[in-house]
Amino acid sequence: MPSSYDPQYAPAGDVDAALMVIDSRLKAIHEGKTKTDPEQRLLMDQFLSSLGPGGAHDLLDGACTLIYMFMTWLRKAYEDHDKDVIEYVVPDLVATLRTMSRSVRPEAVPTMAGMVIAAGIGLSPSLWRKQFGAWTKEEMNPLEATALLLAEHINRLTGDHDYATRLVTNALSRADQD
Repeated sequence: MPSSYDPQYAPAGDVDAALMVIDSRLKAIHEGKTKTDPEQRLLMDQFLSSLGPGGAHDLLDGACTLIYMFMTWLRKAYEDHDKDVIEYVVPDLVATLRTMSRSVRPEAVPTMAGMVIAAGIGLSPSLWRKQFGAWTKEEMNPLEATALLLAEHINRLTGDHDYATRLVTNALSRADQD
């Protein structure tokens, strides 16, 4: 019997927009920009405010879909080497999130770890999170950071700065063809 948190019951959200946000952050990091360019931040803020409440929820669901897709890829990659994705991804993710104290509040770290674990065992991160109530403003940066860190983990494993983005883009293209 499938779980009520099975991804088939979850809205995919706006994966394109979520991927755009993550990809722009990844590119900034690889260009050596450790701080967000004020102009880039303004453009991102304008984009996010243009989404409206429904669009913001779609973006959140899209970010959760990215987390699910990234963890699914990582699970398969680690299983190919007889390793457990939870053991190899979650401790590093938690440690990194804890070092990001200016943008990730400590109380958000367990939630992000729980979402990643849920995704790692095949559950929908958005449905898993929903059981605890509505998203809070304080969880927005940690959610973005979690998706970003998972994408960067994939990129490091593959040795390709754009692999995670291409992974999702290719999956979306295949879905559009079907």
